Amino acid sequence: MRFKQLLAASCVLATLQLPAQAQSLGLDVAYDTTVPTLEQALGYPAGSRISSPDAIEGYFKQLAESYPDRVKLEYYGKSWEGRNLYYVVISNPTHIANFAEYQQGMKQLSAADSTKASTAQNLIKTLPASVWLSYGVHGNEISSPEAAMLTAYHLVAATDDATKSYLNNAMVFIDPVQNPDGRSRFVSRYYMTTGLEHSADRNSAEHNEPWPSGRSNHYLFDLNRDWLALTQPEISGQVDALLENMPLVFVDLHEMGGDTSYYFTPEADPYNPLITPKQRETLWAIGENNGRWFDQRGYDYFTREIFDAFYPGYGASWPLYHGSISMTYEMASARGHVFRTKDGEILTYGDGVQRHFVASMATIESVAQQRQQLLQNFWNYREQGIELGKESKKRVYLFSGQNDAAGTQRLSGLLTRHGVEVQQATEAFNVCGVDYPAGSFWVDSAQPAHYMVRTLLDQEIAMDDDFLAEQERRRANNLPDEIYDVTAWSLPLMFNLEYQTCNRVPRADSMVASRDLIKPGKVINKDAQVAYIVPWGDMNAGRFLTAALRAGNTVKRADMAFTHKSGQRYPAGSLVLTLAENPELASNIEQMAATTGATVIGVDSSWITDGPSFGSNNTKRVHAPNIAMLWDEPVSSLNAGHTRFVLEQQFGYPVTAMRAKQLSAADLSHYQVLIVPSVYGKLDAAFGEQGTENITKWVERGGVLITLGNATQWAVEGDLLSSALERVISEDPQGHGTEKRVDGLVIESKEQLMHYITPDAADPYWTSGVLTNLDVDQEHWLSAGVKPNLVSITVGNQIYRPLSIEHGRNIVSYSEDVLASGYLWAENKKQLQYKPYLMWQPRQKGMVISFTQEPTYRAYLDGLNVLLLNAIFGGAAHATPLR
Repeated sequence: MRFKQLLAASCVLATLQLPAQAQSLGLDVAYDTTVPTLEQALGYPAGSRISSPDAIEGYFKQLAESYPDRVKLEYYGKSWEGRNLYYVVISNPTHIANFAEYQQGMKQLSAADSTKASTAQNLIKTLPASVWLSYGVHGNEISSPEAAMLTAYHLVAATDDATKSYLNNAMVFIDPVQNPDGRSRFVSRYYMTTGLEHSADRNSAEHNEPWPSGRSNHYLFDLNRDWLALTQPEISGQVDALLENMPLVFVDLHEMGGDTSYYFTPEADPYNPLITPKQRETLWAIGENNGRWFDQRGYDYFTREIFDAFYPGYGASWPLYHGSISMTYEMASARGHVFRTKDGEILTYGDGVQRHFVASMATIESVAQQRQQLLQNFWNYREQGIELGKESKKRVYLFSGQNDAAGTQRLSGLLTRHGVEVQQATEAFNVCGVDYPAGSFWVDSAQPAHYMVRTLLDQEIAMDDDFLAEQERRRANNLPDEIYDVTAWSLPLMFNLEYQTCNRVPRADSMVASRDLIKPGKVINKDAQVAYIVPWGDMNAGRFLTAALRAGNTVKRADMAFTHKSGQRYPAGSLVLTLAENPELASNIEQMAATTGATVIGVDSSWITDGPSFGSNNTKRVHAPNIAMLWDEPVSSLNAGHTRFVLEQQFGYPVTAMRAKQLSAADLSHYQVLIVPSVYGKLDAAFGEQGTENITKWVERGGVLITLGNATQWAVEGDLLSSALERVISEDPQGHGTEKRVDGLVIESKEQLMHYITPDAADPYWTSGVLTNLDVDQEHWLSAGVKPNLVSITVGNQIYRPLSIEHGRNIVSYSEDVLASGYLWAENKKQLQYKPYLMWQPRQKGMVISFTQEPTYRAYLDGLNVLLLNAIFGGAAHATPLR
């Protein structure tokens, strides 16, 4: 009998002492008949329909309302589309009644810098263990949220001694739907495609979602990659909840390709070196217990082959660096009701629900059985971090904020939200021979969150040498490498912030920094008689610009640095708002400064002693541009979503999404800027000749075309940009030729053989993701307010030729010292040197601005945001307006 039928039987027959499903799972369980089954609550048997987020929330509400002594429901936020984000806690009545005391006890155990060892040992003896089960972070990975309901039902309704012992020893946290917006999108679209019966054909509409699929959230983020930047409410809210409860074990339950089986811990190599041997030992033990449960039921599974534990930005990784144990589970996905595998087997939705339920219960058992050891390990980890920090020669990280106050404030707030203690000086100080002004921040790594500090702030987290040697060996044998995700992620580098390290803690008065990402701005000389100036160069100034434009103010932007008669020097890009052009500005300037974080300086004279005056042709008016963005196929939904999010949510400026079909024939004269994100597939096929011609004519009439990442290839191939895409460098081309009979060839070594079989015209080798150094041409309005050196993420294998001087400018290029952090193949390092990252090419009244990488990648490259704003608003100011 299929699991769908068995699971239905378990719910329908819940009034019996031994439901058929319980017997089939080897759970010799009787259920409390007063607890509502999934069918009674939802109107259909568990596993027989893909439940909507509303239905799932309704079930957990019913459990919490009916059994408040055993089930506690807590809300931690709302999604972008207004759906509730929540978790439930299930345990025995005593633990639930003492939930606040449990939270306080875990906070004490977390605070290894202030809690006495004797107090910790008493807590370890008395506190319950805890496991946090997170389901459905990807909205189209459908079976785990259903398994969350089944797990909750079992924990509440089961009357057997084993389940009671689990709840006597552990708090079970269940986050049933991490991504309700994505799941809602999937459920709605899936049932729109179904007919008389569900199709198992992988080519059917049921198994091929339309763009952008249900995987991502409203802003099209892969939420499982947002655990570093914490930009999305679904993840930032969950992190707050985790820090409030500090669960000892965290599991993120996913789905993968339908032709696989089931994956759980231990992970593949490489492991992040900041994961301790004790944590790896516990991961192995949990995986082994999972294997025992799966063996008893005859379920296939695998471990260690994929899904490494190196990148810390996943849900299955982040808790590790606070001392918890975290891991990912992956089930083969039916991606609907039924799916025919390559072996001809029929995989059902119920199969996924079943296995996720079993894995959840196996993990709960592991946690309950290891209660005291898990608590002890957690305390030891936090205590050990303090000692390691004290011994470090780079104990303290110091940020003066002088080169980017906005970025430093944002980093400080973000670190605080990660559970890291940050200090802000209330007086000037000197440490390790460097003077720091009041307001500077420092992070002492001798704190319980030591490992989190290291993984977020260290410039380099190195992969294991043996693993890297193996990857080079595989490449030498024309085998794919096994690097799963980016190899570098240092927040200071990605924010382009200067910092120092020191082995001594500053001796200065300080206060614990807040979690605020934006410090309210200020107005100097509010009663100015002539104008207000906003120095350009950070996100605060960018927010001020967009706010001022949306409020209808007249804003000018200086192309070059200038010196006011007061003696103050202002950087290129600085904003000028004269009172003559904005007579009402004085009444709301303080509010605009406060909300955007900008520093606004009032002046009583327009006299400039050096650089362009307010009325100069080098001080351009910035009209509020209408921005269109290419949307839908064949655009990368991730890059489109990241870019739209940065502009709309971080800078408060609207974007109009437009599909390729409409762009091909639309009258674009209403828009001044068109952004084309990275793509999958060929843009020319989506646009056709008519579309490319329409966009070309729009640019020539004064439009600003901005291409991101591999969309730049389309600009090159469409003769909009006079660059070229490079093949891999080859000092000795093989010259295979196309003849069927060729002269004899002597191959004298294995190396010669491997070189010969490489294609004549191969692309550069794919880079999973590294941080790279960039040099900035400071003599162009596109680089106004931008530092001379930047850091960006480089992913992929596209390398472009620089523009020749008659066609345009290479505004940002890769440095001679390309690599800032991560692991980059030697030949890529050589080929990337001095190649363009940002190109500018004028075309009659308009222009093309092309980023060869994605400056909005995962929305955590904050240090590149000014460059993007220059492209949009500076570009629109310099083109002949289309209005």
